[in-house]
Amino acid sequence: MTMSRRTIIKGIAAAPFITAAGAAIAPATAQAGTLTPGQFTLAERTSNASGQFADHIAGLARVLPTAGVSEVLATANRPAAKLSSAPAGVGGFSHGFTWNPGDQDAVEWIPQGITTSADALGAGLWPAGGKRVVLVSWYFETDPDQDEVDEFAIDKGIRLSFVDYSSASAPVYRHVLLVEPVRASDGTYTYQPVRKHAGGIMWYGNRLYVVDTYKGLRVFDLDRMFEVSTGLPDVCGRHTDGRYHAYDYRFVVPQIAAYDNTGTLLRFSAIGLDRASSPDSLTVTEYATSLDTPVVDYSGNGWNGNGTKVDTPKIVRWPLDYTTRKLASTTATEAVTVKQGKIQGVVSRQSKHYLSRSDGPSSNGYLRTVASGADTPSTVVRLGVGSEDLSFHSGTTADWAYGESVIWNLSEYAGRRAVYAVFADGS
Repeated sequence: MTMSRRTIIKGIAAAPFITAAGAAIAPATAQAGTLTPGQFTLAERTSNASGQFADHIAGLARVLPTAGVSEVLATANRPAAKLSSAPAGVGGFSHGFTWNPGDQDAVEWIPQGITTSADALGAGLWPAGGKRVVLVSWYFETDPDQDEVDEFAIDKGIRLSFVDYSSASAPVYRHVLLVEPVRASDGTYTYQPVRKHAGGIMWYGNRLYVVDTYKGLRVFDLDRMFEVSTGLPDVCGRHTDGRYHAYDYRFVVPQIAAYDNTGTLLRFSAIGLDRASSPDSLTVTEYATSLDTPVVDYSGNGWNGNGTKVDTPKIVRWPLDYTTRKLASTTATEAVTVKQGKIQGVVSRQSKHYLSRSDGPSSNGYLRTVASGADTPSTVVRLGVGSEDLSFHSGTTADWAYGESVIWNLSEYAGRRAVYAVFADGS
């Protein structure tokens, strides 16, 4: 998370001693405390200002061919490269890949979130018996050099990379665009880009959960994507010629729901799935700019919630319903504070919470853990420069198993990007 997108939509450093292999030999300093979870509440929303999402999607389905994950993967058009060794400074390295040169060096598209088919289905493949899939979210930055002058005229929102990782030696992928379906003033159905940071994503069944920093969660349907026309890189939605475009991307993923914050203010910076809890659950955490004195910034307008604040970064849990893939309750079941700045990712295993912590464009990040209610989490292993989101991959995943559990991470800075997994115990 570079603090950009004009410092996240225009306003809306004490490392441990590390061995040469990147493993920590001293605990990091941080604090955690228990909060009353009932103060953190969400409200499910299935519409926007122009009507119900379901009606908009049905209208689009009458004029556009639908597609699913399998169709997107079958048309993968970009090769990735296997990582033969760990990215610089990364400890406990298991495996990974890098993007093709165009994506590796792109300054306007910045990778942020990660999730896999092992999140989507417990057996690990999508669909059942299908592919090993990695998903990565990218946000568009119109001012990549942060000089307050836009180098790119159009904010193209969020794209999602579908990576077919069935062959770890030769991954291939395709980008698609996330969109919000709307109904135009003339009654036609169309869609618009989702101009958000996309700092964390979670794939659960057919649903993709995306954090919306000031608002809550957005939900997209991976079973009902749409295939659209290509050839117009600056057009999104229904064009004057009657055809639908998506900035030259062939597929769009429509939003089907949202969970809006209605309780204590919360900065929805990252999200992770916990399959070890009963029931399955998701956890959300918050970004604070200072490593030494982390305080969450709730200044500015546009926040959902009731206005009450707890300024220390938090980890908040909501239960999931595996039959519907929705939240089982819109009231949180756990909330803890963590005195830790620059958190970029979270993934939990019951009362154990893994955090990724960044430290700018020149220093490595770290994977850390904290137990619910504890006050001194430990550093597990060193991550890459520009470390971002996390996704836990159990070693016992039936159809996509490793010798031991790993945690996926990715790095954001152009020219130094990698998508990789480290051993969950840091070894």
